[in-house]
Amino acid sequence: MIAPGRALRRRFPLEPGVAFLNHGSYGAAPRAVLAEAARWRARMDANPDRFFREILPGALRSAAARLARFLNSRAEDLAFVENATTGVNAVLRSLELRRGDEILANSHTYGAVRQAIRHACVQAGAKLVEAGIDLPVPDGKYLEEQIVQAIGPRTRLVVLDHVASPTGLVFPVKRIAALARRRGARVLVDGAHAPGQIALDLPSLGADWYAGNCHKWLFAPKGCGFLWARREAQRGLHPPVISHGYGQGFTAEFDWTGTRDFSAWLAVTSALDFYLSLGPERLRIRNHQLAVHAAERIARAWGTQTDGPPELHGAMMAIRLPGRLQRREPARLMAELLRRHRVVVAVMPVAGGLWARISAQGYNAPADYYRLLAAVGRG
Repeated sequence: MIAPGRALRRRFPLEPGVAFLNHGSYGAAPRAVLAEAARWRARMDANPDRFFREILPGALRSAAARLARFLNSRAEDLAFVENATTGVNAVLRSLELRRGDEILANSHTYGAVRQAIRHACVQAGAKLVEAGIDLPVPDGKYLEEQIVQAIGPRTRLVVLDHVASPTGLVFPVKRIAALARRRGARVLVDGAHAPGQIALDLPSLGADWYAGNCHKWLFAPKGCGFLWARREAQRGLHPPVISHGYGQGFTAEFDWTGTRDFSAWLAVTSALDFYLSLGPERLRIRNHQLAVHAAERIARAWGTQTDGPPELHGAMMAIRLPGRLQRREPARLMAELLRRHRVVVAVMPVAGGLWARISAQGYNAPADYYRLLAAVGRG
C-alpha cells in the first residue's frame, strides 16, 4: 500500500512543480488507469468489428456490475454516461412536464445543471425555482430547511447536489429526499463529486435518479460517469441520444447510443482497483482532515471564513478570499495564480462573494496549501 503524499503523486502524470489543489473540477487519473484505457483502445482498433459486436456488450455490463457493487446497487439499475451532466440531461429530457410545473434547485446548483433545468422548463412552460443558500452555512439542518421550505404544490422535481460544486458542502440528501417524496415530488441527485469522496449506498438515499462521475474522486479517465435509476423510475427514461436500443429497456438504451470510445468506461474496473488499494476509508479521512486543516489555516491568515463547519465537508472546502481580491475576475485570478505562482485552485463566485475552493486528494501534501497562502498573502 502506497502512503498518500509525494510518493503517491509519482503515480500520476501531473505537471511537475505545480501545486494542484483543484482535483474537484476535472479529477486526475493515475498512470496505471490511463494505461488500462489505452489497452482497451488498442484492442478496439485491432479489430473494431469483432470488438463492438462480440467483446464490448459483455465487457461493458461487467464493468457496470463492478461499479454497481461498489455503490451497493444492482447492475441493471446503472448505466454509463459521459459525465453527471449528461445523466441529469437524460432525466430532465425524459420528464413529462406541464405548463405551470416547477423544478426546484438551489443557489449552489452547478451551472451546467441549472442551464439544463432552464431548458427543460422553457420547453414545457414550467418554472425553475431556486432555494437560496447563504454562506457560511451553520449546520446541515439549515441546508435541509432551505430546500424543504421551497417545495410547493407544483414542485414536480427536486434537484439536489450531494456535494455542492462551488464549495464542497455535503447536503443531507437522504433526509431531504424523504421529505420531498412525501410531498409528491420526485428527486434527482447531482452526485458529480460524491463517488470516492464520500461513502455511498445509492438505494438507501431514497432518490429516484442519481447521476455521478467516476473521473473525479474515483480516478477513472475523463468521460466516465453513470446514471443510476431505481426500478420504478426507469420507465420512460431515455438517453439524450436515441439509438438502436430504443424501447428495449434502461441499460440497452444507454449502453449503445452509437460508435464512440468506450475505454474510459471499461477502465473503471482498474480505477476501482487503484482506489481500493489505497484503503478507501483511510483515504477519505486523510483527505478530509487535510482539506479542513488547510482551509481553516488559510482562513485565519486571510482574516476571512470558511463556507461551513468541517462535518459538512468531504475533501473540498471553500475559503472566502480577502477583501482586496473580491472584485477580481475569477478566471483571470486563477490564471495569474498558475502563471506566477504555479498554483492551481478553483475560484468561485458564491453567495455574493468570491471564494477559493480547495481540494485534497491522496497526492496532495500540506506544503501545497502553504504555497496558496504564500501566493495570495495575508489578509
